[in-house]
Amino acid sequence: MPSEAASTHGVTKTGDLVHLEYDLWAEGGGRTDLIDTTHEEVAQKANTATPEGTKWGPRPHVIGGEYFPGAIEAALAGVAVGEEIVREFAPADAFGERDPNLIELFSMHEISRLPEMRREDAHLDLGTVLTIEGRRGRVVTLTAARVRVDFNPPYAGRKVRGTFKVLDRITEPAEQVRGILELQYGRGSEFHVETHEKTITIKVPDRSKFDISWMATKPRVIDRIRTTLHPQVIRLVEEYVTPTPEKAQVEAKDAPKGKAPEPKETAPATTDAAPASEAPATRHPRKSAKASAPTE
Repeated sequence: MPSEAASTHGVTKTGDLVHLEYDLWAEGGGRTDLIDTTHEEVAQKANTATPEGTKWGPRPHVIGGEYFPGAIEAALAGVAVGEEIVREFAPADAFGERDPNLIELFSMHEISRLPEMRREDAHLDLGTVLTIEGRRGRVVTLTAARVRVDFNPPYAGRKVRGTFKVLDRITEPAEQVRGILELQYGRGSEFHVETHEKTITIKVPDRSKFDISWMATKPRVIDRIRTTLHPQVIRLVEEYVTPTPEKAQVEAKDAPKGKAPEPKETAPATTDAAPASEAPATRHPRKSAKASAPTE
């Protein structure tokens, strides 16, 4: 296993799995927009809406991978671990130049037939994202009869500026597996991972067991683990525990340690019927007075 010094010194190379901090900005057209960041305070200052449950802080990243455009990924190779760098990228090296041929006109009738426009909460306005024939585009103009949709990437034609800092290399096998899970699926910290020699065991959390996204991502996770760690065996463990009745759980919790909960006393049978509201829950069927009388 690589030493701790090896993970915190030296320079990065393509294929390294690292913890990365970054702020990425798009500039052009007289404005600057935040594309993505690992810092909560930066997002708040930029008034950027973020999904609920967003986790802030360093993120796992594969140097030379596919998360950023190619030129940005290439710029991260050879960066000294622990050093903060600032780089600028021309539109062609970032999200590409704007292509006027990717701005298309549609009739309002065509737009109204799209699946997302048939929902009860459907709303059409400037900036609305639509999926048309498998392509995602943003509405840039609309009238009562026509809608113009831009299929260019959101930041096409704009210069990109990024601040990056590689904190360390991820070298511990279990952390590498969690990093791969986070990159490919998310929620990497929720998976329990154990490594032993050439065997990797991954316990799947409850909420992922029936998640369609996890089922679709699983093959990519396995492939990435194979190419990164070269294990002989990868075990994916899903446990399904039969729930215990709630009442039994409460009684077992309240009972003294080492002692089983004592059965509750039942009320003695009487010849007079008690009102239904007063009948104990554990009451047995009443015997007749004759059957219960002792024999002389």
